[in-house]
Amino acid sequence: MSKFLVIAEKPSVAQSYAKNLSAYKREDGYLEGESCIVSWCLGHLAEYAQPEEYDPKYEKWQFDDLPILPEAWKLKVSKDKKKQFDVLKGLMTRSDVEYLVNGCDAGREGELIFQRVYVLAGCRKPVKRLWISSMEDAAIQKGFQTMKSEEEYKNLCMAAVCRAQADWLIGMNGTRAYTTRYFKRLVVGRVQTPTLAMIAERQERIEHFQKEAFYKVALTDGKLTVVSENIANEEAADLLAALCNGSTAVVTQMKKEDKKAFPPRLYDLTSLQREANRYFGYTAKRTLEMLQELYEEKLVTYPRTDSQFVTEDMKDSVEELVGKMPVLLSFVDYGQLGHGIKRVINNAKVSDHHAILPTKEAVEKGISDLPADKKNLMMLICQQLVQATGEEYLYEQTDITVKCQEHDFKARGKIPVQMGFKEVEKAFKHLCVKAEPVEEKEKETSIPAGYEEGMRLFPVKAEKTTHYTSPPKPFNEDTLLAAMETAGNKEFDSETEKKGLGTPATRASIIEKLVSSGYAQRKGKQILPSTEGKELVKVMPEYLKSAVMTAEWENQLLLMEKGEITDTQFMGEITSLVRKILEVCREIPEEERRRFQTAREVIGKCPVCGCDVFEGKQNFYCSNRQCDFALWKENRFLGSMGKNLDKKMARELLDKACTHVKGLYSKKKDMKFDADLLLTLEDGKPRFHLEFPKKKKK
Repeated sequence: MSKFLVIAEKPSVAQSYAKNLSAYKREDGYLEGESCIVSWCLGHLAEYAQPEEYDPKYEKWQFDDLPILPEAWKLKVSKDKKKQFDVLKGLMTRSDVEYLVNGCDAGREGELIFQRVYVLAGCRKPVKRLWISSMEDAAIQKGFQTMKSEEEYKNLCMAAVCRAQADWLIGMNGTRAYTTRYFKRLVVGRVQTPTLAMIAERQERIEHFQKEAFYKVALTDGKLTVVSENIANEEAADLLAALCNGSTAVVTQMKKEDKKAFPPRLYDLTSLQREANRYFGYTAKRTLEMLQELYEEKLVTYPRTDSQFVTEDMKDSVEELVGKMPVLLSFVDYGQLGHGIKRVINNAKVSDHHAILPTKEAVEKGISDLPADKKNLMMLICQQLVQATGEEYLYEQTDITVKCQEHDFKARGKIPVQMGFKEVEKAFKHLCVKAEPVEEKEKETSIPAGYEEGMRLFPVKAEKTTHYTSPPKPFNEDTLLAAMETAGNKEFDSETEKKGLGTPATRASIIEKLVSSGYAQRKGKQILPSTEGKELVKVMPEYLKSAVMTAEWENQLLLMEKGEITDTQFMGEITSLVRKILEVCREIPEEERRRFQTAREVIGKCPVCGCDVFEGKQNFYCSNRQCDFALWKENRFLGSMGKNLDKKMARELLDKACTHVKGLYSKKKDMKFDADLLLTLEDGKPRFHLEFPKKKKK
């Protein structure tokens, strides 16, 4: 009997598939049923090979060997995942397996994970695509009933492959080019570099900001206070205050308007990450990790979405879901639920996945037993659903203008008429957001009663107040995600669908890469550039820091998904950029290339080639990048005796090939001793030896 093989992205997802397919027989690395086999990847099982696996000459980083442009891309399985790959390969080649089902996450990355394993295994069997937005049993069962041919997703797969290959080409070539030209490791990334440039540019503006004073004049008759426009000159402000103080003012305009504010949209991944950071301090990475777990636990719908709407066919199910939200949210009662379901429906704004929603299973299971951080996230998603479908916030706005000494002074008041969705927002912030108070954008103020146009106010008291311009605020994850999402917007037509740096699914990992590489650092909630990050941005040309160019690539990848441009067109532009990077690097003047060397302390001369030796984080290395000589601070020889190589020892070894070391510890004899440490070279590689000083005769 023939079977089909389902490949999930993770073991936990595979178990949910197996349950719905009655595949209960557990084997090593897979589950089997009468008609199907269910197995899994472990995230990315295969990655593109490193340059040295194309040619051993690339083991040495040399500018003259660039560009590295693979003709046939090589994939490699990491050692810790090889066992599961072998399981999948064996299953793919089984004679009873008729076709495969790509059950990896329904998005660009899911396509890439499956495609790499499929290609590396050399499989040629037909593939069907499982495409679901929820891990609920009903959604899984419907997904298996409505599978389509993988051919219908070939453009999405092509975009995934091109994105990965573009990142490899720019990362490998750009990093090696700038590292070898500047004699310092400088990491270049297609999205990482322009993101770092935004962070560094913001910090530069903060550090060079010079505050400027400006002034206002406030008038009051004891009940009403009205304020002037900003005044740049202090003398002018003093003069106006003196003229108005004790004089008569006239109400020249009294304008009342009924206003409304519409509810917010549902969450896509980026907007949820931003608010989770703002309210609870969660990093974008942590939010995505928890969302993925909640998705696999069947409590929320697919997390990696860029849509804030649902489709028309979901109208009834969303309405039913809204009606059950008081079950999950103690601060919401049934009287606060609105009926604005149509407001969250827009088929044109939903491509691969709809907005993030709680599931019916979440209502049935409840969220009270969840860990605190996951519970916070669930309440955030649930209250957003209530807000998005709630009633409008209605308020009366009053604007009053008072003229005194031919100058206008104004005040504005707002009085709520209907709280609408803001009632839920206010309750949520009061009960759930305890990390720090959230600033309210709209303060409720009222204009005192009894004022009307033509009324004379006498006498009025006038007072000058001094204010100062403020520097821009450092980025936090909330504001950085917003900046990445809108980067380059001004340069695009209003019809351009995709803008920004990265995608909702990748922005968190970009921020984490900047932090882990040491180019950015977290200080509380702030994300700041490190010294190395600032240095990197200074030497990068504008086109590599350009948010516009990178955002345009994201737009082209979307066009590729729609079949409007080919992979050849896109990769041709990437290859041209790689060649441009090399041309620019080739022209960097010698003096500029040494900019990172001048401030470094020379430890000694290299015994192999005679160039300067500098101190690194882990070793003392030769400044000549074509020379392999290095003295490692932690080495097995000295480590066995409880010592690491320090700067003093390295200096003496390079100068005299010998240094006296005190307090070495012998594990064998359980004793301390002093000895001479000798440095010799064997085939250009450093070797250490100990020589024990002879005891002096009495």
